[in-house]
Amino acid sequence: MTAFALSAGRAPTATPAPGSPAQRRGNAARPKGSAGRLHSVHMRHGLLITARLRLLVILGGFVLVALIALARIGYLGFVGAAPSQTSLAEALLPPRGDITDRNGTPLARTFPAYALWFNPRAMGDEGAPLVDTPEDVAARLQTIFPDLDVDRTVRVLSSDRGGYILRRVLPEEANKVFELGEIALEIPREYDRHYPQGPLGAHVLGYVMEDGDRQLSGRLGMEQVLDHRLSDPDLRGTPTALSIDLRVQGALEDELGRGMLATDSKGAAGIVLDVDTGEVMAMASLPAFDPNLSNVQHSPNIYNRATNATYELGSTFKPISIAAAIDAGVVRNLGAEWDATNVELAGRTIRDLKPKGATLNVPEALVYSSNTVTARVADELGEERLRQVLIDLGMNQTSQIELQARGKPQWPQMRPNGTWSRLTNMTVSYGHGIAVTPLHLANAYAAMVNGGIARPATLRRVEPGAAPRGKRVFKASTSSRMRQLLRMISMYGTGRSADAPGYRVGGKTGSAEKATAGGYRETALISSFAAAFPMDRPRYVVVIVLDEPRGTAAAHGQRTAAFNAAPIVKELVPRIGPMLGVLPDANRDVDISDLRFLVEGRR
Repeated sequence: MTAFALSAGRAPTATPAPGSPAQRRGNAARPKGSAGRLHSVHMRHGLLITARLRLLVILGGFVLVALIALARIGYLGFVGAAPSQTSLAEALLPPRGDITDRNGTPLARTFPAYALWFNPRAMGDEGAPLVDTPEDVAARLQTIFPDLDVDRTVRVLSSDRGGYILRRVLPEEANKVFELGEIALEIPREYDRHYPQGPLGAHVLGYVMEDGDRQLSGRLGMEQVLDHRLSDPDLRGTPTALSIDLRVQGALEDELGRGMLATDSKGAAGIVLDVDTGEVMAMASLPAFDPNLSNVQHSPNIYNRATNATYELGSTFKPISIAAAIDAGVVRNLGAEWDATNVELAGRTIRDLKPKGATLNVPEALVYSSNTVTARVADELGEERLRQVLIDLGMNQTSQIELQARGKPQWPQMRPNGTWSRLTNMTVSYGHGIAVTPLHLANAYAAMVNGGIARPATLRRVEPGAAPRGKRVFKASTSSRMRQLLRMISMYGTGRSADAPGYRVGGKTGSAEKATAGGYRETALISSFAAAFPMDRPRYVVVIVLDEPRGTAAAHGQRTAAFNAAPIVKELVPRIGPMLGVLPDANRDVDISDLRFLVEGRR
């Protein structure tokens, strides 16, 4: 009843219906600012989130960059040190390593150098490259370089291709060129290969040329052989030592040159070889060339007569044939008499130049250089055994040495059954019908006197105890006997003019007519002398070859080796002996007491 009374006493409040006029009037009466504020709140909230995201992205980018930088620093710290050191070596070392002789004396070095180059595009495509005419510029250059080829320089300056005017200029000359004010005259800095000894040892060293990349590369001699090593960044910092002794090389070239001039020879070759190691102590080919010249590749003298030229070396082969016969047991009794009369065979006659009687023993045959006795000994030996000895000495193939310039021997013609004819065997025994290089002969004599071991020749320095084992060709007893016989030739025979007092020289002369396409030239000889010293303990072999010597007054009007090649050895050995540790001793010599009477009795 109470609730009803309240309701009856006051009129209840009614809620307007949705969408009614009263509802619309209420909405219109509500303030508009509340909706705007709500929208602004939502916008500010969205912008704040966006800003935070952008900040996080930027921070993430910075962190990523920092991580990459740290990783790079770590990589360089742990991995990048080695390339950095290599780059430093590249900057400090010349692009090509040095070459020295066995004692460390420089033979080839690389230095910074300057060239004079004409650049026709120095001003671009606009305007002429030269301020003055090519003729005027060439004339002004001639005041700086008096030996300048003016006509050639004008042609270079008139060309639109450019080119070298001079390959090498001095710094003070370069300054004078700059003062001319010609921008097209450029002075590029290059590297120059310098040979401080000039032509000395040129055929051993060779020379270098620029390749397509403007890098120096070897073109001849040991420069060519050692090209990779000399250019290797890891190796070129250490000089490369050759077997050559510069002092011995100088003495050899000096004496060889004197002998060549005294006999008016066309050319000459000489070798000094260590018999125990195969090291070439000196090698010369005359006339020589200067590897410092820019046009050295056009020199007519770059041909190496010591390793590339093949000659019939005549009687220097006789000791080799006798050694083969002793080794095979064909010659046992050196006192036995052999027929020394002329040999008639296959329409040919073999005779001695100066006959010494109807019979000769083997020591006499070598002392007097008998063709007939040597031929008969070889005939008794047989072509197979003599041929095999020559093959074992490497005379059927190019010589074993590092140089690329190696001549191939002219091996005697074989019959269809693979053998030599009887006549060929006889003529080969005294050095006719077979042509080899002077280096072949030096290697053969080394094996003949060193105990019988053949070793390849080398132009690299061999460390003590590192010599190759080699190949046995002769018995040690045969080698001992040949030392006696070679010494007797220098004491009693054709080698007397090579007998340097105190040095116990032993050797054999050789004189042969020069072979040509149409036969032999009687007026042209190849004179040679192959020697070893000291014969009581052989250390070195010396081979001297003269190409077409003339019978001058210095050679007593004679063209044979006893008068031209052998005297060179006599003058050379006393000069190089002390350098090589061999001193003269008149109280020492090889013991020939058991053979002396075989020669002295007939003399």
